Amino acid sequence: MKINNAEFVCSSPKHTMCPEPKLPEYAFIGRSNVGKSSLINMLTGRKNLAKTSSTPGKTQLINHFLINDEWYLVDLPGYGFAKSSKKDREKWGQMIHKYLMKRENLMCTFILIDSRHEPQKNDLEFIEWFGINQLPFILIFTKADKIGKEKLISNIETYKKTLKEKWSELPQFLVSSSKSNLGKEAVLEMIQNTNQLFQPIQE
Repeated sequence: MKINNAEFVCSSPKHTMCPEPKLPEYAFIGRSNVGKSSLINMLTGRKNLAKTSSTPGKTQLINHFLINDEWYLVDLPGYGFAKSSKKDREKWGQMIHKYLMKRENLMCTFILIDSRHEPQKNDLEFIEWFGINQLPFILIFTKADKIGKEKLISNIETYKKTLKEKWSELPQFLVSSSKSNLGKEAVLEMIQNTNQLFQPIQE
């Protein structure tokens, strides 16, 4: 898939205020500072489509971007940012969960994992929540360029071993680098193939 057009549509404080669900939609989410904005900019070929920030926890709303007038890319708030107040974290958590559970045109969620780190408790809990609720997702291990190849392989194997403790079948995963465009074709190909499965919602 070649992205010819990518434009910001709106930011919504709750799922009921998102654009009409007439097009297939793909959400991106991960711990704060996982490289989500950089990944979105890499996928779309736009330097500043998603605003990157040195301050984690910047995204606080459901941000919709229209891609090629054919599908929506959704930038969701990060989780696990300690400096946010407990009240704010709970509010964002409820907003995210309701969006993920009730958004009819959401085809798949990409859960971003920082490949440099050992499995994190809140990542594992979030992945488990998807499994319990039977929601489609794919893991993306980010920042592959910031770690040696052997360490990258070792960390991913550790992750797979940890997941196998609770999962009979491992979820699909990809590896990405916003710097080298690693993973770009794989993500866009997956989206292109899944778009063909979209059934317009009958009013």
